[in-house]
Amino acid sequence: MVEPATKMEATLKLLREHGILRPRDLACRSIPPDYLDRLYRLGRVDRVARGVYAWPDAEVSEHHGLSEAARLVPRGIVCLLSALRFHGLTTQSPREVWLTLPSKAWAPKVEYPKLRIIRATGPTLAVMVEQHQIEGIAVKIYSPAKTVADCFKHRSKVGLDVALEALRDAFRRRKATMDELWEAARVCRMSNVMRPYLESLT
Repeated sequence: MVEPATKMEATLKLLREHGILRPRDLACRSIPPDYLDRLYRLGRVDRVARGVYAWPDAEVSEHHGLSEAARLVPRGIVCLLSALRFHGLTTQSPREVWLTLPSKAWAPKVEYPKLRIIRATGPTLAVMVEQHQIEGIAVKIYSPAKTVADCFKHRSKVGLDVALEALRDAFRRRKATMDELWEAARVCRMSNVMRPYLESLT
Protein backbone atom coordinates (compact mmCIF):
# COMPACT_ATOMS: atom_id res chain seq x y z
CA MET A 1 0.00 0.00 0.00
CA VAL A 2 1.32 3.43 -0.98
CA GLU A 3 1.85 5.71 2.00
CA PRO A 4 0.01 9.07 2.08
CA ALA A 5 3.30 10.98 2.15
CA THR A 6 4.39 9.15 -0.99
CA LYS A 7 1.08 10.00 -2.68
CA MET A 8 1.57 13.64 -1.74
CA GLU A 9 4.99 13.62 -3.37
CA ALA A 10 3.58 11.83 -6.42
CA THR A 11 0.88 14.50 -6.72
CA LEU A 12 3.45 17.29 -6.47
CA LYS A 13 5.60 15.58 -9.10
CA LEU A 14 2.64 15.40 -11.48
CA LEU A 15 1.90 19.07 -10.93
CA ARG A 16 5.50 20.03 -11.65
CA GLU A 17 5.35 18.05 -14.89
CA HIS A 18 1.92 19.18 -16.11
CA GLY A 19 1.52 22.61 -14.55
CA ILE A 20 -2.24 22.14 -14.12
CA LEU A 21 -4.22 19.24 -12.60
CA ARG A 22 -7.80 18.40 -11.67
CA PRO A 23 -8.82 15.91 -9.00
CA ARG A 24 -9.98 13.44 -11.64
CA ASP A 25 -6.48 13.44 -13.14
CA LEU A 26 -5.32 11.62 -9.99
CA ALA A 27 -7.92 8.85 -10.11
CA CYS A 28 -6.17 6.89 -12.87
CA ARG A 29 -3.01 6.88 -10.76
CA SER A 30 -4.74 5.51 -7.65
CA ILE A 31 -4.29 8.79 -5.78
CA PRO A 32 -7.30 10.09 -3.83
CA PRO A 33 -8.67 13.20 -5.58
CA ASP A 34 -8.72 15.22 -2.35
CA TYR A 35 -4.92 15.27 -2.24
CA LEU A 36 -4.89 18.38 -4.43
CA ASP A 37 -7.14 20.20 -1.98
CA ARG A 38 -4.95 19.03 0.91
CA LEU A 39 -1.86 20.44 -0.79
CA TYR A 40 -3.70 23.68 -1.48
CA ARG A 41 -4.64 24.03 2.19
CA LEU A 42 -1.01 23.42 3.08
CA GLY A 43 -0.03 26.27 0.79
CA ARG A 44 2.01 24.08 -1.53
CA VAL A 45 -0.08 24.49 -4.69
CA ASP A 46 -2.32 27.21 -6.16
CA ARG A 47 -6.01 26.89 -6.97
CA VAL A 48 -6.67 28.82 -10.19
CA ALA A 49 -10.38 27.91 -10.44
CA ARG A 50 -12.82 25.61 -8.75
CA GLY A 51 -11.41 22.10 -9.11
CA VAL A 52 -8.33 23.30 -11.01
CA TYR A 53 -4.94 23.36 -9.29
CA ALA A 54 -1.60 24.67 -10.51
CA TRP A 55 2.03 24.38 -9.56
CA PRO A 56 3.08 27.69 -7.95
CA ASP A 57 4.50 30.04 -10.58
CA ALA A 58 3.63 27.56 -13.33
CA GLU A 59 4.01 29.03 -16.81
CA VAL A 60 0.40 29.07 -17.94
CA SER A 61 -0.04 30.71 -21.32
CA GLU A 62 -2.43 33.53 -22.06
CA HIS A 63 -4.52 31.05 -24.03
CA HIS A 64 -4.66 28.32 -21.38
CA GLY A 65 -8.46 28.30 -21.46
CA LEU A 66 -8.38 27.39 -25.15
CA SER A 67 -6.16 24.36 -24.58
CA GLU A 68 -8.37 23.24 -21.70
CA ALA A 69 -11.50 23.60 -23.85
CA ALA A 70 -9.89 21.64 -26.69
CA ARG A 71 -9.00 18.85 -24.29
CA LEU A 72 -12.53 18.69 -22.90
CA VAL A 73 -14.38 19.22 -26.20
CA PRO A 74 -12.21 17.74 -29.00
CA ARG A 75 -14.84 18.45 -31.68
CA GLY A 76 -15.10 22.11 -30.71
CA ILE A 77 -13.65 24.89 -32.86
CA VAL A 78 -12.65 28.14 -31.18
CA CYS A 79 -14.75 30.94 -32.62
CA LEU A 80 -16.00 34.51 -32.30
CA LEU A 81 -14.63 36.50 -29.33
CA SER A 82 -12.17 33.78 -28.29
CA ALA A 83 -10.84 33.47 -31.85
CA LEU A 84 -10.61 37.27 -32.14
CA ARG A 85 -8.55 37.35 -28.97
CA PHE A 86 -6.24 34.58 -30.19
CA HIS A 87 -5.64 36.34 -33.52
CA GLY A 88 -5.02 39.68 -31.80
CA LEU A 89 -8.10 41.29 -33.31
CA THR A 90 -9.57 42.53 -30.05
CA THR A 91 -8.34 43.82 -26.74
CA GLN A 92 -11.31 42.26 -24.97
CA SER A 93 -10.62 39.20 -22.82
CA PRO A 94 -13.77 37.07 -22.97
CA ARG A 95 -14.90 35.43 -19.74
CA GLU A 96 -15.97 32.33 -21.64
CA VAL A 97 -14.36 30.18 -24.30
CA TRP A 98 -16.50 30.45 -27.42
CA LEU A 99 -16.71 27.15 -29.30
CA THR A 100 -18.56 26.06 -32.41
CA LEU A 101 -19.99 22.54 -32.43
CA PRO A 102 -22.09 20.56 -34.92
CA SER A 103 -25.80 21.21 -34.40
CA LYS A 104 -26.50 17.92 -32.62
CA ALA A 105 -23.14 17.29 -30.94
CA TRP A 106 -23.14 16.79 -27.20
CA ALA A 107 -21.68 19.66 -25.20
CA PRO A 108 -20.27 18.74 -21.78
CA LYS A 109 -21.15 20.81 -18.74
CA VAL A 110 -17.89 21.90 -17.18
CA GLU A 111 -17.07 24.38 -14.44
CA TYR A 112 -13.75 25.49 -15.94
CA PRO A 113 -13.31 26.94 -18.39
CA LYS A 114 -16.77 28.39 -18.90
CA LEU A 115 -17.98 27.57 -22.39
CA ARG A 116 -20.23 29.47 -24.80
CA ILE A 117 -21.44 27.05 -27.46
CA ILE A 118 -22.43 28.13 -30.97
CA ARG A 119 -24.05 25.61 -33.32
CA ALA A 120 -23.30 25.29 -37.04
CA THR A 121 -23.76 22.86 -39.93
CA GLY A 122 -22.34 22.21 -43.39
CA PRO A 123 -19.61 24.41 -44.89
CA THR A 124 -20.12 27.07 -42.21
CA LEU A 125 -18.82 24.57 -39.67
CA ALA A 126 -15.96 22.92 -41.50
CA VAL A 127 -14.12 25.52 -43.60
CA MET A 128 -11.22 27.85 -42.80
CA VAL A 129 -10.22 25.95 -39.68
CA GLU A 130 -6.61 26.31 -38.50
CA GLN A 131 -4.83 24.09 -36.01
CA HIS A 132 -2.52 25.62 -33.42
CA GLN A 133 -0.45 24.05 -30.67
CA ILE A 134 -1.18 25.58 -27.26
CA GLU A 135 0.56 24.05 -24.25
CA GLY A 136 1.09 20.85 -26.23
CA ILE A 137 -2.59 20.52 -27.19
CA ALA A 138 -3.85 20.72 -30.77
CA VAL A 139 -6.48 23.48 -30.78
CA LYS A 140 -8.80 24.09 -33.73
CA ILE A 141 -9.44 27.79 -34.35
CA TYR A 142 -11.24 29.55 -37.18
CA SER A 143 -9.02 31.68 -39.40
CA PRO A 144 -9.10 35.46 -39.02
CA ALA A 145 -11.27 35.87 -42.14
CA LYS A 146 -13.78 33.24 -41.04
CA THR A 147 -13.87 34.72 -37.55
CA VAL A 148 -14.69 38.15 -38.96
CA ALA A 149 -17.52 36.73 -41.09
CA ASP A 150 -18.82 34.79 -38.09
CA CYS A 151 -18.91 38.01 -36.08
CA PHE A 152 -21.19 39.54 -38.71
CA LYS A 153 -23.32 36.39 -38.77
CA HIS A 154 -23.66 36.47 -34.99
CA ARG A 155 -23.64 40.25 -34.59
CA SER A 156 -26.68 40.03 -32.32
CA LYS A 157 -24.46 38.11 -29.87
CA VAL A 158 -21.16 39.99 -30.17
CA GLY A 159 -22.28 43.39 -31.42
CA LEU A 160 -21.91 45.05 -34.82
CA ASP A 161 -19.21 47.35 -33.46
CA VAL A 162 -17.07 44.32 -32.60
CA ALA A 163 -17.56 42.87 -36.09
CA LEU A 164 -16.63 46.17 -37.78
CA GLU A 165 -13.53 46.64 -35.65
CA ALA A 166 -12.44 43.07 -36.34
CA LEU A 167 -12.93 43.56 -40.09
CA ARG A 168 -10.86 46.75 -40.17
CA ASP A 169 -8.09 45.28 -38.02
CA ALA A 170 -7.93 42.00 -39.94
CA PHE A 171 -7.47 43.81 -43.25
CA ARG A 172 -5.23 46.68 -42.17
CA ARG A 173 -2.95 44.44 -40.11
CA ARG A 174 -2.83 41.88 -42.94
CA LYS A 175 -4.33 39.08 -40.91
CA ALA A 176 -6.62 38.35 -43.86
CA THR A 177 -6.63 39.27 -47.54
CA MET A 178 -9.59 40.82 -49.29
CA ASP A 179 -10.12 37.56 -51.21
CA GLU A 180 -10.19 35.59 -47.95
CA LEU A 181 -12.69 37.99 -46.43
CA TRP A 182 -14.99 37.78 -49.46
CA GLU A 183 -14.78 33.99 -49.43
CA ALA A 184 -15.58 33.84 -45.72
CA ALA A 185 -18.51 36.19 -46.28
CA ARG A 186 -19.79 33.91 -49.04
CA VAL A 187 -19.47 30.75 -46.95
CA CYS A 188 -21.27 32.37 -44.02
CA ARG A 189 -23.93 33.85 -46.35
CA MET A 190 -22.97 37.32 -45.23
CA SER A 191 -21.94 38.75 -48.62
CA ASN A 192 -24.79 41.26 -48.80
CA VAL A 193 -24.36 42.34 -45.19
CA MET A 194 -20.59 42.73 -45.43
CA ARG A 195 -20.38 44.17 -48.98
CA PRO A 196 -20.55 47.88 -48.08
CA TYR A 197 -17.98 47.46 -45.32
CA LEU A 198 -15.65 45.42 -47.51
CA GLU A 199 -15.91 47.91 -50.35
CA SER A 200 -15.12 50.77 -48.00
CA LEU A 201 -11.74 49.20 -47.26
CA THR A 202 -10.51 49.36 -50.87
